[in-house]
Amino acid sequence: MSRNGFMSFILTAGLIWPLPLGAQQHAVPVVGFLTSGAKGALNKAWVAAFHRGLGESGYVEGQNVAIEYRAADDHYDRLDGLAAELVRARVAVIIAAGGPVSALAAKRATDTTPIVFTTIADPVKSGLVDGLSKPGGNITGTAGLTSELDVKRLELLRQVKPSARVIGVLVNPNRPGVEANSKDLQAAAQAIGCQLVFQGASTEQALDAAFDKFAEARVDALVVTADPFFNFRRPQVVALAARHAIPAIYQWREFVVDGGLMSYGPGIADAYYQAGVYAGRILKGAKPADLPVVQPTRFELVINSKTAKTLGLEVPPPLLALANEVAE
Repeated sequence: MSRNGFMSFILTAGLIWPLPLGAQQHAVPVVGFLTSGAKGALNKAWVAAFHRGLGESGYVEGQNVAIEYRAADDHYDRLDGLAAELVRARVAVIIAAGGPVSALAAKRATDTTPIVFTTIADPVKSGLVDGLSKPGGNITGTAGLTSELDVKRLELLRQVKPSARVIGVLVNPNRPGVEANSKDLQAAAQAIGCQLVFQGASTEQALDAAFDKFAEARVDALVVTADPFFNFRRPQVVALAARHAIPAIYQWREFVVDGGLMSYGPGIADAYYQAGVYAGRILKGAKPADLPVVQPTRFELVINSKTAKTLGLEVPPPLLALANEVAE
């Protein structure tokens, strides 16, 4: 074979031989999106907010950036493998959505690929970052103040139903930090003379069973604690509360829009927007260690007046006046 023929063979082979796994070359940057729930369960408004944030740096999916989704479908044990897939695919940044379980899985998978998390209650205590102002390492994101507000939600629930003495608490036993959060709620309940009934659920079937047990315990009201599993099963949770006529408070306004009684917490769409902003800045060259963890400054009290009437509740006028939104 002539030298020219040999070089032609090498060039042709180089074009057709596949690159080794993990060595893919991307024509445009790729953002990995890791969620503990199902991709189809992601709220459209949240995803749209993420794209708006990404667009601030000029990145538009399908034009100059691609997004690779990996969804665990509520099977948290799959997250480590899915995070590892994204790392092997050499994505430019990983968005960890769906609570601390996703962010921790991403962190275990890599200490070099940038990671941006959404709505983590206490990222320092969770071991994700060294500090809020100086995260250190390859990870940053938004502090959600989710479970920390469950005590406040308990107080708001009592304002709507002062006669409540037995209050149910719905938790996901697989959520990191659930025991500490439950102790805080117990202490708050004792201070106001309430008894708490805890039920855990991490599957659709377990949700049905949990509400049956709440009904058997004759709970007067219900606190649905912060957890991505409940977020992704929002219609089911709201429908079960309505079926059993249990007044319930949630962490996100989306529950109230779907017919829940009331919610109190930061806007989750804001966290997805911020994740998009940080992803865009990282694609432009910023380092996660230099991007402080964003803390929410706006908290929403949302009340569904129609649901309150259906439950035979009269929301105190001062509480209505404090509400950021009254849904009908």
